[in-house]
Amino acid sequence: MASDPDTPSQPVLQALERAGFPVAAFTEEQRAVFAALTPQELELILDLKSRLDAVQPEVQAHTVVAGAALF
Repeated sequence: MASDPDTPSQPVLQALERAGFPVAAFTEEQRAVFAALTPQELELILDLKSRLDAVQPEVQAHTVVAGAALF
């Protein structure tokens, strides 16, 4: 049974997709790199994304106020 290229079949890719990563838009090479992450690397990248998502509204507000001059 062939897997759908838009549906992650690896647990790591599934975890990334659940976290909001655009896995379907990844190239095959990018999928291979992400699929090979160790559990510690996956934990780190998910933690970083979570922290970035938590400050996203603040960063967006700065962009609007500063006209993106600082970013």
